[in-house]
Amino acid sequence: MLAPGDIERLREALAPFTVDAAYERLGAEAHHALMRNESTPAERRTRDEDALATLLRLFSLQLVVHETAAHRALPGLLDPLLAAGILAREGDRVRALVDIRPYGDEVHDWWVVCDLTPTLDGRNTPIASDYVLGVSQASTSLAGLTVREPMGTALDLGTGCGVQSLHLAQHCEHVMATDVNDRALSMARLTAGLNGIDIDVRAGDLFEAAGAATFDLITTNPPYVISPPGSEQLVYRDAGLNGDEVVRRIVTEARQHLNPGGWCQILANWIHPADGSWQERLRDWLRPTGLDAWVVQRERVDPAQYVELWLADAGLSGAPDYTERYDAWLSWMDEYGIAAIGFGWLCLRHAGRDEPVITIDEWSGPVSGPPANDILRWANGNDAISARDVLDDHWRMADDVVLETMRTPGAEHPTSIAVRKLRGLCRTRKLSTLEAGFVDACDGELSAGAIAGALAQLLESDSSQVAGQLRRAVVEMAADGFILPAPEPSGVNGNRLA
Repeated sequence: MLAPGDIERLREALAPFTVDAAYERLGAEAHHALMRNESTPAERRTRDEDALATLLRLFSLQLVVHETAAHRALPGLLDPLLAAGILAREGDRVRALVDIRPYGDEVHDWWVVCDLTPTLDGRNTPIASDYVLGVSQASTSLAGLTVREPMGTALDLGTGCGVQSLHLAQHCEHVMATDVNDRALSMARLTAGLNGIDIDVRAGDLFEAAGAATFDLITTNPPYVISPPGSEQLVYRDAGLNGDEVVRRIVTEARQHLNPGGWCQILANWIHPADGSWQERLRDWLRPTGLDAWVVQRERVDPAQYVELWLADAGLSGAPDYTERYDAWLSWMDEYGIAAIGFGWLCLRHAGRDEPVITIDEWSGPVSGPPANDILRWANGNDAISARDVLDDHWRMADDVVLETMRTPGAEHPTSIAVRKLRGLCRTRKLSTLEAGFVDACDGELSAGAIAGALAQLLESDSSQVAGQLRRAVVEMAADGFILPAPEPSGVNGNRLA
């Protein structure tokens, strides 16, 4: 373990080693090749021995570098890094034993400490059971869906290398990070130290380390891979429990660790049973919790695809026993009654309702930018809908929603009108004539009920029937994020639709 002073000096040495600087140095071609785990183009761009090139070669490209170059890039740090097991000496050269990689968001430059990439340049090395994964598509997905309101307490459940804790520390006063993997805990502590943030890092399984503590926000990318119990486990992805039991436990135990209004956001896999509905299976988990829940399934894969994915992830493609492992995994899935596996997220909220809202969606369409705003809209829409009749409320169109009309050439009236979201879950909703009239007037000035009354007059329709149809449409459009609650204007009278 590095001493605090060495961590501070390492942070200073890493200052030029940022995402933007690395991209600029490598160029687009080499950068994208490195994202595919191919280092040769990047090696050609880093043959100078300046500090940035040396850091890229040492950590990103996993190459040995001359001790003199390492001294220049990491002044006074070679002995501490060697003693801590971060570097190893090979004659007059050194190589990295762990990865320190640049990472960031729109305003921060960070560094994440994790294990080296085992599949770089076509290597197919089996992964150690206590391997600590770095920044992955899963971790960035979880970061993107996590709500980012100012909060008091947060729990990073299954922290791994500490990626989520970096984000949580920017808007939460206190962050606790837990894991069962001792190596992950050490790396999460170093990640926090390098970035100058204070994280309460604890060892424990699931909520065990949290004890009786409660939180405003829980985020977790748990070891959700659905693998045969007793098989060789990788701690970062395999919980060693039957089926999707680890996800069920988090869902069912979250309530007792959430403050009122608190969130638990989970990236997960779940089983599609051969003899039933996956949606009802998840509802059976969710109903007893009393929590609002929005489940979004982003992808569905068959058992063969699933097994191939995770065998490759473990570095076992082409292994002598690959076929035997593949067959055993499929046999277990057959016995367990697994027809398919779903990939997606569950967002749980302690809303304190007598009748919690449970929404289960399948969305394989485009997602533009982080979906966190959609999740907040869903929650705020539920609050508005449950508070009183939606027709009494004032609504406005969301800023990222556009109105689209289609008409045949020369036609006086459009053949269809739709609203489309440009960010988050890019949904489209085709509008009826009534809904189109509502959307046209939906700027927050009038209540939905006032708009319904005006539209009933314009369409010469029964006012109660129009109100009923519009009430259903408002509920649906609010739940899907097309419209948002708007403050009720003071002193608004009249009816500009009449």
